Amino acid sequence: MRTPSDPSYPAHWEADVVLRDGGTARIRPITTEDAGRLVSFYEQVSDESKYYRFFAPYPRLSAKDVHRFTHHDYVDRVGLAATVGDEFIATVRFDRIGPDGRPASAPAEEAEVAFLVQDAHQGRGVASALLEHIGAVARERGIRRFAAEVLPANSKMIKVFTDAGYTQKRSFEDGAVRLTLDLEPTAESLAVQRAREQRAEARSVQRLLSPRSVAVIGVSREPGGAGRAALRNLRCSGFTGALYAVNRALPEPDPAAPAPELDGVPAHRSLAGLEGPVDLAVVAVPADRVPEVVADCGEHGVQGLVVLSAGYAESGPEGLERQRELVRQARSYGMRLIGPNAFGLINTAPGVRLNASLAPASPEPGRIGLFAQSGAIGIALLAGLVRRGAGLSSFISAGNRADLSGNDFLQYWYEDPATDVALLYLETLGNPRKFTRLARRTAAVKPVVVAKGGRHSGVTPAGHTVPETRLPDATVTDLLRQAGVIRVDTVTELVDVGLLLADQPLPAGPRVAILGNSESLGLLTYDACLTEGLRPAAPLDLTTAATAEDFRSALGRALRDPAHDAVIVTAIPSVGETTLTEQLAEALRAAAAGAPDKPVAVVQVELGDLAEALAAAAASGPGAGTAQTAAGTTDPAAGTTPPAAGTKPPAGTGGTPAAEPTGAPGSAVAAEVAAAIDAVVAARTPVTAEVAAAVEAVLRPAPAGPIPAYPAAERAVRAMAEAVRYAQWRRATADAGQVPEYEDIDTAGAAAQLEALLATEQPEPTGGARAAGTTLPEAEAHALLARYGIRVRPTLPAAGPDEAVAAAARLGYPVALKTTAPHLRHRADLGGVRLDLANETALRRAYGELTALLGKPAELLPVVQAMAPRGVDTVIRSVIDPAAGAVLSFGLAGVASELLGDTAHRLVPATDRDAAALIRSIRAAPLLFGWRGSAPVDTRALEELLLRLSRLVDEHPEVAGVTLEPVVVATEGVSVLSAQVRISRPPARTDLGPRTLPNY
Repeated sequence: MRTPSDPSYPAHWEADVVLRDGGTARIRPITTEDAGRLVSFYEQVSDESKYYRFFAPYPRLSAKDVHRFTHHDYVDRVGLAATVGDEFIATVRFDRIGPDGRPASAPAEEAEVAFLVQDAHQGRGVASALLEHIGAVARERGIRRFAAEVLPANSKMIKVFTDAGYTQKRSFEDGAVRLTLDLEPTAESLAVQRAREQRAEARSVQRLLSPRSVAVIGVSREPGGAGRAALRNLRCSGFTGALYAVNRALPEPDPAAPAPELDGVPAHRSLAGLEGPVDLAVVAVPADRVPEVVADCGEHGVQGLVVLSAGYAESGPEGLERQRELVRQARSYGMRLIGPNAFGLINTAPGVRLNASLAPASPEPGRIGLFAQSGAIGIALLAGLVRRGAGLSSFISAGNRADLSGNDFLQYWYEDPATDVALLYLETLGNPRKFTRLARRTAAVKPVVVAKGGRHSGVTPAGHTVPETRLPDATVTDLLRQAGVIRVDTVTELVDVGLLLADQPLPAGPRVAILGNSESLGLLTYDACLTEGLRPAAPLDLTTAATAEDFRSALGRALRDPAHDAVIVTAIPSVGETTLTEQLAEALRAAAAGAPDKPVAVVQVELGDLAEALAAAAASGPGAGTAQTAAGTTDPAAGTTPPAAGTKPPAGTGGTPAAEPTGAPGSAVAAEVAAAIDAVVAARTPVTAEVAAAVEAVLRPAPAGPIPAYPAAERAVRAMAEAVRYAQWRRATADAGQVPEYEDIDTAGAAAQLEALLATEQPEPTGGARAAGTTLPEAEAHALLARYGIRVRPTLPAAGPDEAVAAAARLGYPVALKTTAPHLRHRADLGGVRLDLANETALRRAYGELTALLGKPAELLPVVQAMAPRGVDTVIRSVIDPAAGAVLSFGLAGVASELLGDTAHRLVPATDRDAAALIRSIRAAPLLFGWRGSAPVDTRALEELLLRLSRLVDEHPEVAGVTLEPVVVATEGVSVLSAQVRISRPPARTDLGPRTLPNY
């Protein structure tokens, strides 16, 4: 609620939040116009809750109370309200107090805080959300501690405070529990906040995917139209809940006439005509009618919306404002929203069978979760997966994704036991910082595969209103891979990789066996493996005369061989009149069942029937029998605990890590057989038919799941290589590394220096201070870096030959003479650098050559610097992207690396493992480790330099950019020869603040 008449109203405190049950509420400051809402709210609070709030019976608020609770200065007295449908459901306020506990003003740093939550909304996490937001407001106003007095019987409110994760003190005074909370965020408070965020957002998705009732609004009475199609798809999918059709053009109901139907579904003019509740509404009306539909849904208590209607942000500025108003309206009623301009969503769980989309056929149940921002790409991906025999757990095509996004579905899939692999097609990253955080956590337990459109255009697709990132696509790829995300380039690769990860275990390493009935195809596969960095064994040629039994035997041997981590089978049509399709598929599945801990992929040429046969698993697929709730769907809010990173799900489940030894094949079976025999011997009974059947069942091999087949060797190998790299990342995350502490770092001194510099900051000619920042003078930059143990070799100006000689005398020979003019800086290839000048004669000669070749000293700005030990020249940079945050970059110095884009990137703060991986991930990394007989350089010193710079930019967000170029890495130590530092006032860190939904 904005109040133009009150210029002090802090509009930036307004926020939408997701509550524990998946619904939404709006948090905003209380204003003088809220008197009526406050009185109405208080009347709905129980006497017990009032007693807990005021420590005495308090049946109604006096006029003085109402005035006090609605008039705030937003500095020393602040009140916030949580609202749903424009009505208060909870309030919180703080009053600044002094050491004596009486009202005070700044700079007093303590405030008394009190909550009141309507009884009907208690248990939804409203108070916890309000505490996060009022805490952020208090910190903004210079308050460092909250004090609260709570009656001992008010256990719910005591729990809100004690579970928040803040540092706190607790005492018992005058019959009340007195709590004091230090509002400085801690690792524990941040972890609590993010855990609550995950549960709430996962629950909001689960409510949409598992509704008990669905209404399609905008169903035409004639065949055709999006509404009619969505209704038909819901009905044909076998949706297990109640289904309704809504069309306001229907005639008024006639009690004497049969109830109207549309496509065999009960039809109504509006939701008001329905007797039961509606959990999900699919909206397919023109955009100008959507607001009245949303209002009708909100009044009826609908929990979520799927808006198929177009005419929003994709249509221009007017549509963008219409879209923003749609989100505001939906959230005001506590509803989450998919769309607008959405294709819909699907949940294949047997207890739900929901197809609330425009896809005419539902996929089979499976282990893949699929999210697409584009409807057209979503259709293509869905069709491609279905065509290749893949099953899905859920599918979402979010359109303009004005509310629910890929982040929300990552929160859901993280602990959804029905989903083993998450596939996402993204065109924009609305919140890259949050996405990489969620992706890293999800990827630790199951693969996350991403294809991103618009990689090179730099243009945000129509309808996507998100903050832009200035990071190049290669940098985005590095950051995603740092988070464990498998980044692919095309939707075809998305399907290819997804199929392998869903149906096969993760490989324990890069060693690949190749076998098949075509020598040429085997060689192509071998070459592709080398290209992808795998370690293939020599291909085994079974010849074109190979039978299905030959394939089975060869595959079995390869899988049992401890020298192989994975197997790729190649197959072409056999020479002869008979086809091997069915027999070969059965033989390969039988062999794979004997070694369920190693992945198998098939390359088939002109054997399309083989791909179909391999996709048809003998059982319902990996993970069959996963526990579900009574409704037949998983419930993230029920407290399911995801597997810890590095743990091994049951064999045959997609995403099974193979990092640990699994023992000899069949050892588990042998143990079961032994146990059955021991039971018979102990009972001293004859072997009955039942016992024999039980032993036979144990001995019978478990049916194998589908084996993915590919029409080209390169596609199969690329999918296998991505699985290998992901498995390596999974094993590495078992030891995530740490951010080292260095005793010589002067954090406080750096903060004081930056504060002083920013106080006198002057905008640069290229733009405002906030946009471009201020480049520090050399002396200030070197001093700031030195506070973090980063020392730059000094340079002395050389306005003429005599000054150069004097500078060399001070520094000591040998020296380097270099230009510092912007157009020649770091361009040794243009002749602006002279090295190893051992004496005055050499220095004067070099000075003369330099000025004769490139220009006058006033243009070149020459400097003299003592020579550093010889080594490998590198470049280290950090930059703050407004969307992604601080990014650390590393590469070799020189135009060749720059031209080829051979630079690696990591998000800050970097751990010791990140630093080690960063310097090893560029293509030219062998130059650091002894290329062609050269001496290896001091990579440990290089890693330490990276970690020190990471600490600087992480702990001081005012440091907007740093360039260290060149950094010479010698056999012992590193030398920073030049440094530039840019500073600016930092933008707000939204990821460290209270939970809030984005508003684009």
